[in-house]
Parts: sequence; structure tokens; C-alpha cells
Amino acid sequence: MPGTNETDFGWAVPVMRVGYAGRALVYLAVAGFALWAIWHGQQAEGTSSAFQKLEDSWWGATVLIAVFLGLLAYAVWRLIDAIWDLEDYGSDGEGIVARLGMVVTGLIHLAIGIGALAVLFTSAGSGDQSAIASATATVMGWPAGRWIVGIGGLLTIGAGGYYLKKAWGRDYREHLIGNHFTRNWDPALRGGVAAQGLVVGIIGALLVYAAFTADPSEAGGMGQAFDWVSSQAYGRILVGLLCVGLLSFALFLAVNAAYRIVPKAQGDDLETLATRFKDAV
Repeated sequence: MPGTNETDFGWAVPVMRVGYAGRALVYLAVAGFALWAIWHGQQAEGTSSAFQKLEDSWWGATVLIAVFLGLLAYAVWRLIDAIWDLEDYGSDGEGIVARLGMVVTGLIHLAIGIGALAVLFTSAGSGDQSAIASATATVMGWPAGRWIVGIGGLLTIGAGGYYLKKAWGRDYREHLIGNHFTRNWDPALRGGVAAQGLVVGIIGALLVYAAFTADPSEAGGMGQAFDWVSSQAYGRILVGLLCVGLLSFALFLAVNAAYRIVPKAQGDDLETLATRFKDAV
């Protein structure tokens, strides 16, 4: 196995930064178009709809290609990170789960990136809700398919809870360089992580409900999550606030692109945001 020092894996840091920048573009597009739709009295939509709107603009093809390349880099980074444990999660039970989760999230984002690229070569714009519902219907056709969907939904809820825990405990500060910018914008970063946790949790709950009712059309992505939130009391206001939160999450991803620390590739002598806050107390 290769070593895990700065010389061996310094090249992985730019790959990581490109990957997080690609994720930031996705959330900027989704939340931005959703807020635009709400402002004009329309319904907020999800990822695939945002990609379709980008494709319809003269500059959209460039952004979609950038999203694909960014999410491809993110998938590569997550695989490298999981295999060589560049962020030092360890090899105990919790560390192994975290590293397996990296591979899964990398593959999910690779699929999103492929979807962004596919928009340039197809004329159909089905939206992310129908795509996820179709995938859910396929899985439900398998032996024990409803159980698989339900367990997947519970795991997704758990992932949402993990984001909320990160926001509550400010655990993300351990992975960011502490400087003037990250310190001053920390409240927005925290709000963005919490907003992502809420969205992921809602998506997981929709999967569980789809499994319980044996109705795959109940499953969905961000578009379906927006629909569910908008159906609540003061739904339009809540969706608007959620979209502002997702814009903050886009900022969080952009900050990771610029200032995330990779201990086994950059060394352990960088001051973290957590340390800077402790020193200020």
C-alpha cells in the first residue's frame, strides 16, 4: 500500500477541491432556480429541473460540463479518501462505516454528474422526482424490494441526522482551516449544514413512506422534498427559507473547496476553525 504522507497524496488535494466546487455548483443552481420560481409564484423544483433550465440558457452547457467534471472529481476523491483514509477517520467500527459512506456518496454524486451531462444529449426533462420514483419502482420489483427501499430510507434519514449532528456540535470546524473568512461566516456554514440535514432527512422519510405504502411515486429527491414542505402550513415561506439554507450549504461546499484540511496529504500543522474558536474563548 502506498504511503500516506504529503509527498504521496499532495495531488489529491486539488482533486478534492474541484469535487467540492462541483457540488457547490449543483446546490447553487438548485436553490437559486427554486428561489426564482417561488419569487414568481411558481413551484420550487429539484435537481434535474435545474439542469434542464441550465441547458436552456446560452451559458448552461459550460456549467453542466463543469458540474460533471466536478462531481467526477468528487467521486474519485471519495474513493481515494476511503481507501487510504486521508482524513484520518480510523479503522475501528465507526471509521469503517464513515469510509464506506464516502464510497456511497461518491457514487451518488457521480450519478448526479452523469445526469447533468446527459441533459446536454437528451431532449427529455423528466425531473428528479420521476427518476427516483422510477428507480424505487424497479427496486420494489425485486424480492424483498420494499424492505430494501425502507432500509435505504432509514439509512438516508440517518445521514440527515448526521448532518444535523454536525451542525449542532459544529463538528465540521475540525476539517476547515481557521482564518478570518471561515470564522466570520461560520453561522452561515452551520445553517447550511443544518438545511442539508433537513432535506436529506425528508428524502429518507419519503422513501420509507413509499415502502410502507408500496407506492414508488411517493419517493423523490429535492423536488419532492420541496413539494412536501410547501404542503405544510406557511409552506411557501418554509420552502423559501429552506432554499436560503441550501444556498448557505452551497457556500459551505465552496468553503470546503477552498479551505478543507486533508491531514494525511497536507500535514497536521494547519490551524483548524475549531482551534481558532477555542483560542478566542
